[in-house]
Amino acid sequence: MKINYEYNDVTASKSLETFTEEKLESIFTRFEFVIRADVFFKTENTSSDETGMQCGIRLSAPGPRLFAEASHDNFRDAVSETVNELTKQLQKRKEKIKTY
Repeated sequence: MKINYEYNDVTASKSLETFTEEKLESIFTRFEFVIRADVFFKTENTSSDETGMQCGIRLSAPGPRLFAEASHDNFRDAVSETVNELTKQLQKRKEKIKTY
């Protein structure tokens, strides 16, 4: 399992990286064909108080790369939503590559 972090207009945070690793651990153990994750944190100017902290995760696995992104008022909620979306995408991919 390899995780790369990229921060855009955000200061690096060890606690945020630890939280993200815990969330991604479930993906890496459940879907053994996932090789690497690239995690992107950035802030954006929005008129809503409920968005602005954006998290994007790109997974390297057999076939096309998977990507999900979420924007919330804090990074932890954004990471959780992004991981949930990737889990759905991975479940669909796993069903397609099953061998019979």
